[in-house]
Amino acid sequence: MLALKNLQKSYTDAGEKHTILNNINLTINAGDSISIQGASGSGKSTLLHLLAALDKPDSGEILLNSSLDETQTENQDITQFTERQADQYRQFQVGLIFQKFNLIDCITVMENIMLPAKITGKVEHEYIQELLNALGIKSHINKLPNQLSGGEQQRVAIARGLSHQPPLLLADEPTGNLDSKNSDLVSQLLVDTCKQLNTALVMVTHSRKVAMLTQQQWYLDDGSLTRI
Repeated sequence: MLALKNLQKSYTDAGEKHTILNNINLTINAGDSISIQGASGSGKSTLLHLLAALDKPDSGEILLNSSLDETQTENQDITQFTERQADQYRQFQVGLIFQKFNLIDCITVMENIMLPAKITGKVEHEYIQELLNALGIKSHINKLPNQLSGGEQQRVAIARGLSHQPPLLLADEPTGNLDSKNSDLVSQLLVDTCKQLNTALVMVTHSRKVAMLTQQQWYLDDGSLTRI
């Protein structure tokens, strides 16, 4: 699905170069669930941004399997995408879940969920109903986001991230703003729903307990990614 090869990323502060990602190699297959832990500032979010084609590495490749895009006959390196290609990649291949939910307060839960599906033209009502049932939010679809609890809002954010059936879901500290009970519930729902839909999940988290729910656990430290 995605193959990261020798990724390097650095930044310069006060004239001094700091390497944040050093020779990162990782393969993400369909249906994989992967967690990435590490201290604040270790580069976890930077790595997600590279996977989402929101940023470019200094060097290295991120190869997208051609089977995910029927218009392509060979693998593509997303680090070489134009801005337009990157937009299309995010619209059709990637779902995003943010720590602060990023729901639109002036439209209903259902309208929030349907946004990515409508943008891509991949509106499948039976699939959406399956999502609503799996995440336990069917009774909230006509409410506004501010009428929901934090845990309920994050479930809506998960449904939105999956509504257009992306092969890959990227989650940046998806339960960071939830209490322990809701964090456990939402994390398990996230992993289970992705497994049910055969969606690859890459999740950044500070929580060892949340990380243990995934098939693979990795730790990012001093620019290196190590499996634990």
